[in-house]
Amino acid sequence: MSANHPGVQAPRTAPHDRPGLILDIERVLDVHARQAIRAEFHFTPKSPLVVCVEFLIEGGPRVLWRIGRDLLQQGLYSISGLGDVQMWPSNLEDRATAWLQLASGDMAALFEMPVAPLAEWLEYTYELVPAGHELARIDWDVATADLLPAHGAQSD
Repeated sequence: MSANHPGVQAPRTAPHDRPGLILDIERVLDVHARQAIRAEFHFTPKSPLVVCVEFLIEGGPRVLWRIGRDLLQQGLYSISGLGDVQMWPSNLEDRATAWLQLASGDMAALFEMPVAPLAEWLEYTYELVPAGHELARIDWDVATADLLPAHGAQSD
């Protein structure tokens, strides 16, 4: 995988069977200025709806975002997301990239990332947990236990 894409490291398996992908991406600061960023993508089958993306800025803080796996997948090929996280493919004919916009409060950041390695990595996550099966392993009794009042407890 990484041999064909500069700035890409092959997926790695972290402890607890969490495959990861490291990409060198760019933050778009303005029309003529960009900043190199390293993005580490992590997926765990225990939380299959979410991909954790950690942005590493040289000399700066690490920033962690949790993004829907389906949002990332769809955003490689069409407009995806609402609100704080949006993604869409670029219209550049010379290279396949996608735009990822993250917003929080009155701040926003726009990133450009290569499509091929991210698509390949996401495909791997769907092999681990297929689409439509993300909630199959949830113990609903445990997950909803705190939503209902305890037996015998008085309600307001």
